[in-house]
Amino acid sequence: MASAQDNAPIWARPEPGARRPRFTREQLAEAALAIADTEGFDAVSMRKVAGHLGAGTMTLYYYVRTKDDLIALMDDAIMEQVLLEEVPTHWYTALTAISVRTREVLIRHPWALTSLQNARVGPNAMRHAEQTFAALADTALGPEQRYLVMATVDDYVHGNALRCGQSKAHSAMEDAELTAATEFAESVMDSGVFPHTAAIYRDPAGQEALRGLLTEEGELRRFTIGLRAILLGLAAELGLTVS
Repeated sequence: MASAQDNAPIWARPEPGARRPRFTREQLAEAALAIADTEGFDAVSMRKVAGHLGAGTMTLYYYVRTKDDLIALMDDAIMEQVLLEEVPTHWYTALTAISVRTREVLIRHPWALTSLQNARVGPNAMRHAEQTFAALADTALGPEQRYLVMATVDDYVHGNALRCGQSKAHSAMEDAELTAATEFAESVMDSGVFPHTAAIYRDPAGQEALRGLLTEEGELRRFTIGLRAILLGLAAELGLTVS
């Protein structure tokens, strides 16, 4: 029968201490992230992480019991990258800085949004939440409203990062795939079923705007405008001061 200790998250269990460990949990997470970033999340395995570290596969089980433990460490390593060294004092400035940093990290690891959904919450994820709540500490918002602000902003940031990842995937299409996709779009526009879309799609200004939105600069501009609109909307809804 499994004990409570067996079911505890990896952070509730002490690191190997009988002798000086050869690796740290941070090194395991770093190796796993490197594999996921270069080969995709599905390529991450205990064997590959061990190979990356120059160790035997069974050696890893001295540090982690299961792959779920490894995934939890990966998620926590990403959340560490999200943390700000110093949180601005004003809620609007702070949430803007937290959101920008979070988006940057998620875009660096685009697989994380879909592949780490079920990872156990670790200490750095809790620190991330703490920074958000610290940003709202000097407002008059109650607990429910603070959770609402955090969840609303996170929803937007995560959704935008996911969309950017999809755009990068489309940009990486082979020439043949791109040609086929373009020909299909043209045939749809010719059908007359989508007149408003066709009018924008075939307008030179519309085409230029679309190309601009799909650049990194355009995506960042779209994110910044949307984030400002959300924060101003929350301020108006909840009675927060922006300046």
